[in-house]
Amino acid sequence: MRPVELIDTHAHLYLEEFSGDLEPTINRAVAEGVSRIYLPAIDSGHHHRMFALEQQYPNRCFAMVGVHPCYIKAGYREELEKVSDLLTKRKFAAVGEIGLDYYWDTSFVREQRIAFEQQMEMAATYKLPVVIHSRNAMDDTIDMLKAATGAGLRGIFHCFSGSRQNAEDIIACGMYLGIGGVITYKNAGLAEVVADLPLESLVLETDAPYLSPVPFRGKRNESSYLRYIVAKLAEVKGLPVEQVAEATTANARKIFGAQQ
Repeated sequence: MRPVELIDTHAHLYLEEFSGDLEPTINRAVAEGVSRIYLPAIDSGHHHRMFALEQQYPNRCFAMVGVHPCYIKAGYREELEKVSDLLTKRKFAAVGEIGLDYYWDTSFVREQRIAFEQQMEMAATYKLPVVIHSRNAMDDTIDMLKAATGAGLRGIFHCFSGSRQNAEDIIACGMYLGIGGVITYKNAGLAEVVADLPLESLVLETDAPYLSPVPFRGKRNESSYLRYIVAKLAEVKGLPVEQVAEATTANARKIFGAQQ
């Protein structure tokens, strides 16, 4: 039986963790029905490997461009200039991953906010979706997103793990929620929140190599594990896997474009 079509909206398959078995990793994903894998950017130091992966697997892997909030440091303006320059030279799937992260370091909160705002503006200018990262910064991220909604932004709030109210606020901003391995974690509370959310606002992601779903928690994540996430989401929603897969795949296509 042919597997249902799935789209991994967020996977860092260009990182060193996959250097020894990239081809088998991609092949396993294809065997599980994963038709497309979207590659969020981190910073310019990772561009070469990300672009090489995209070129190696055209029509399968699609690069984004942006600066991850954890990489916003003293020289962030130069990084933003590189993003701006790249946007004039080629097409990207999205501007991402961008946002706010107060978990590891709060020394550059001001700079993170400036970078987030400017990159949302870039996305609006080029009519691209955004892929948003938020950790220990939910309220600030949502407030900034609300302030930018007049620009007609669309995209994904990556690795959503907030409250029902957070979800409603994000959806009201025209965003979809990225659901990954956390939904399979027993005490995370995400399954209970997602149970009441509209399927029309959800997409699937792995965030590989991070946040592996059960039964692989603590091990390297990969795009083929998307099947465990869609299975759990179907269980939570009380719907057939095929219906959830079809809906989330359609949502991803709406965000990135059917021809992307």
